[in-house]
Amino acid sequence: MLFEEYQIDPNTIDFLMLCTQSPDYFLPSTACVLQDRLGIPTSAGAFDYNLGCSGCIYGMAMAKGLIAAGIARNVLLLTAETYNKYLHPSDKSNRSIFGDGAAACLISTDGFAEIGEFSLGTDGSGANNLIVKSGAARQKTATGKFVEDDEGHIWYDDYLYMNGGAIFNFTLDAVPAMMTQILEKNHIKKDQIDYYVFHQANKFMLNTIRKVCVLPKDKFYVNLAITGNTVSSTVLIGLKDCIDKQTIKAGDKVMISGFGVGLSWGGTILKF
Repeated sequence: MLFEEYQIDPNTIDFLMLCTQSPDYFLPSTACVLQDRLGIPTSAGAFDYNLGCSGCIYGMAMAKGLIAAGIARNVLLLTAETYNKYLHPSDKSNRSIFGDGAAACLISTDGFAEIGEFSLGTDGSGANNLIVKSGAARQKTATGKFVEDDEGHIWYDDYLYMNGGAIFNFTLDAVPAMMTQILEKNHIKKDQIDYYVFHQANKFMLNTIRKVCVLPKDKFYVNLAITGNTVSSTVLIGLKDCIDKQTIKAGDKVMISGFGVGLSWGGTILKF
């Protein structure tokens, strides 16, 4: 769809990266499989990277670095998540939040938006607050174990567990500081930002962030009722939605950011 809409020749792609926490296989990288399926030249580099809610932002940072270093000219950034496969049938709280989704973006020496400077961060001490404990190499087989946390949520080893309170508190600590860093690194003031497209975590969290950071409601994107939380795909899906509706137009400066599983966070400015 991306190739068709923007008349992109797959032969011009010289790097492919896929952000996913639900790959087809442990090996090979799904990006390698996609290189063949999409008809991208064998001279292109390709890899998967495992990062959730901030994955789109990290992908943009890596793509910008590849281009700046002269390693690539046209980087295909893909995000794809099927988190519903990780949700327990009785987990009503998470089932009401997450949606499966994917997005594709070409990052190139030639495009319609300039990628600014980044603010990135990681705090692995909170890893257990959003986790699927079994299935990978550390605990390959299902355990069937579960416990109840302080909020009354059941923590299943074999399904996704999210400590909602801890993730909420982390977000309120990380996002305002990240916003300040983004503005400083891009030498721009808050009132010069035309629009904000943040990771679509959940509506309550987004509204709280908007109020804490004192952001205008008419400049702040919320689309959870349509897509749900599609993890690494939310920012790209949001940008495409805003471009189609002309909410974002030429000349605009848009702040984008992602935050969550890892724990990790990141953001930058797009200049259209």
